[in-house]
Amino acid sequence: MWENIIEFINNTMWLKILIDAYLVFIIVTLLVYLIAYSRRAFYLVISLLVILGIGKIAVELNLGISAKLYEYIGFAGIIFVICVCAPDFRNIISYKQDVRENFVSSSEDTKSEIADAVMYLASKKIGALITMERHNSLDQYAEKAIQLNSDISKELLINIFTPNTPLHDGAVIIRGNKIRCAGAYYVLTQHEEIDKTTGSRHRAGLGISEVTDSLTIIVSEETGGISIATEGMMIKISDRNKLMEYIDMFIEKK
Repeated sequence: MWENIIEFINNTMWLKILIDAYLVFIIVTLLVYLIAYSRRAFYLVISLLVILGIGKIAVELNLGISAKLYEYIGFAGIIFVICVCAPDFRNIISYKQDVRENFVSSSEDTKSEIADAVMYLASKKIGALITMERHNSLDQYAEKAIQLNSDISKELLINIFTPNTPLHDGAVIIRGNKIRCAGAYYVLTQHEEIDKTTGSRHRAGLGISEVTDSLTIIVSEETGGISIATEGMMIKISDRNKLMEYIDMFIEKK
């Protein structure tokens, strides 16, 4: 069966060209996303290209030792790049997946309850991570967390993030007017531009914003500062009005 398929493709020139072009498109697209997403990957790819270029020169000039070394380094280099960039490949593959058509917008009361809770948590320097879901489903994170499916209230959010309580660690995921779950954990951002002193909450919030269209509100337990992470960007919030403004923009965005 497989041999027949291979023979058919080999005997059909236009099909071979189509498959060849499609495979090249996939490889180039993955490389562009990878290089754009990770500076580490960019340097690795550039280094690999330089090695391949030097190796090509060595082969053309018939330089015995250099050509032989190139064969080993070239093969090992490809494996090294795949191993080192595995997290980046995973992020690219999962990027913007699981789109939900039945997006439910949060009500004004819900947005107000969230803002009030965040301002209280910030005033008490209680760390918090609150993610508002949009079109990209966060079920893969929610399924591993504590299921709540509760109505949203300031008091419940404050109680969840109160230190030394069972649900304090991790993130709350909000879908529409419900708290989907608490205690969710995200993959931390790998961007090298982030300050090395940035805490795990901020890295987690930025990480989930890089692979979904969600908005995450982060409260620092060290400073009480409020930040918003969305579309791979971190924005500091100074007051409740500014927080509500960003939540409204996020909810109304098509």
